[in-house]
Amino acid sequence: MNYNPKSLKAEEFISHEEILETLRFADEKKNDRAYIESILEKAKPIYNPNGSLHCGGLNHREASVLLACEIPDLNEKMIKLAEEIKLAFYGNRIVLFAPLYLSNYCVNGCTYCPYHAKNKTIARRKLTQEEIRKEVIALQDMGHKRLALEAGEDPVHNPIEYILESIKTIYSIHHKNGDIRRVNVNIAATTVENYRKLKDAGIGTYILFQETYHKKAYEELHPTGPKHDYCYHTEAMDRAMEGGIDDVGIGVLFGLDKYRYEFAGLLMHAEHLEAVHGVGPHTISVPRLKKADDIDPTQFDNGIDDEIFSKIIACIRIAVPYTGMIISTRESEEVRKKALSMGISQISGASRTSVGGYTDKERPHDTEQFDVSDQRTLDEVVQWLMDLGYIPSFCTACYREGRTGDRFMALCKSGQIQNCCHPNALMTLAEYLTDYASPETRKSGEELIKEELTTIPNEKRMRIAGEHIESIYQSNKRDFYF
Repeated sequence: MNYNPKSLKAEEFISHEEILETLRFADEKKNDRAYIESILEKAKPIYNPNGSLHCGGLNHREASVLLACEIPDLNEKMIKLAEEIKLAFYGNRIVLFAPLYLSNYCVNGCTYCPYHAKNKTIARRKLTQEEIRKEVIALQDMGHKRLALEAGEDPVHNPIEYILESIKTIYSIHHKNGDIRRVNVNIAATTVENYRKLKDAGIGTYILFQETYHKKAYEELHPTGPKHDYCYHTEAMDRAMEGGIDDVGIGVLFGLDKYRYEFAGLLMHAEHLEAVHGVGPHTISVPRLKKADDIDPTQFDNGIDDEIFSKIIACIRIAVPYTGMIISTRESEEVRKKALSMGISQISGASRTSVGGYTDKERPHDTEQFDVSDQRTLDEVVQWLMDLGYIPSFCTACYREGRTGDRFMALCKSGQIQNCCHPNALMTLAEYLTDYASPETRKSGEELIKEELTTIPNEKRMRIAGEHIESIYQSNKRDFYF
């Protein structure tokens, strides 16, 4: 099958033969010091005199060589380069969000997910609009501003009309000083018409994990249900773009198939979106297979250790420097800490992966999609991030200002993020500290904001941001942004 990143056919832009050839090439070059050094040199950020930044990134073959590299000092250089790129484009900000599970009814037979249709032990549940309201208020009371909606695929229980009604409900809830300002959606592959409806409903990013790019493995892992159709699933992002959604998020479930195969496929998908639509994925997620009801991850023999996992994150950051990267509470505090410096720009906090989990005092396990490794409260996560030198950000400004797709990438590439996202992050952190934080978190957060304000390059923006932050501290005025 000919490899063609501009094709709209899944088997041509994710070519099995091209991936196998890429893996052979990577094995040939994995100890070629001169070649690997040339790749690292090519990937370095270039700082222009006008303040803008340029980073060429890498193609799937070059990045696959880095992932296969066996030379210890070059692997160390690689990690440092990933850290430099992350700091250059995303600074020390980490965006926070929470998943909201609407329904675990599902007609698919995915062998790695507890929602699979044949699982008779999991309690099936679907939230009513009133229950969604209670969940959202619980999330607002924590301080969350950004949600990712999750639902199983079931045309009877979870039709598109239910998802749209739920989005409308979420955006309508104004509780004390709380608002959900951005709803991202992670639902099954659907039609252009339905993507258009999601866009019209005001969603942020449409997220869909490929699970695996290996077609044969994909079909075996999805033996029944509409998700069995590999091509329809893999081509979903093209339909989403056609439907007007220009922020899309991709990812694979590491542990289902060989990680080097998945890595190459993931980057080829990013290259395809860039080649066809002029903008790559807004985000890339890196979930790993975890234990869940009726699911034993040891049944899958492609699990990856923490060291390989960290290297994958670093190589993705080097290959696609402008793309946001997400790590969830599937991972432990220790793993997440290491991943933050290497490229992660968004993390979930205080997540509950069960339907209706936020209104229950005790963490429910009977409807969980996977075990949550990091079970800290949002306040503990915010304090932890600040202790590590990061700015916890609840910012949603780009989405509401129309800075999505290629417009966000232009902002990122121009180096203007320090004058835009940085002050916005500080203002949303000030909101969190004033409305939700514990006294200890508030104290350390206010000190951090004071220091970080002085790093905003544009003096006028620095002054205005400072005035807005003072207003937040002293009044109920909220939602300032550039």
